Amino acid sequence: MTRAGSEADGRRPTVAVVDDDREVRQAVSDALTSAGFAVRQAPHALKLVSALEVDRPAVIVLDVVNSWIDGLGLCRALKRNVEFCEIPIVIVSGKSEPESIRAAFQAGAAAYFLKPLDLSRLVARIREMTGSAGTVTERRT
Repeated sequence: MTRAGSEADGRRPTVAVVDDDREVRQAVSDALTSAGFAVRQAPHALKLVSALEVDRPAVIVLDVVNSWIDGLGLCRALKRNVEFCEIPIVIVSGKSEPESIRAAFQAGAAAYFLKPLDLSRLVARIREMTGSAGTVTERRT
């Protein structure tokens, strides 16, 4: 995983952002960094898995459609692993069908966000998950 924004200093909750779409990954990372989070980016789930032991995030933002490993399959695997089952996973997807959303929660997701993402809502939800105080920085496009 690569760093986004300034250094992680241990005082800020770290969020891992895993999405093979660089623009989406960067937009989410920028919003979280602006909100005071330390952010680690990974272009695919294998990069996340290889870094989990040494760089444990407080929250994982995971795209469903991911190169190398299916996002829901990875979510299920992490939730079965005693080392990582407590890390909340936020699924992001372009799939709005009720069965897709239901499948994400059945896999163990703590939240589900549709693309295009409402970044202020995503940041607010991650603040709730981490108990972080502060204001949400809104980005206007």
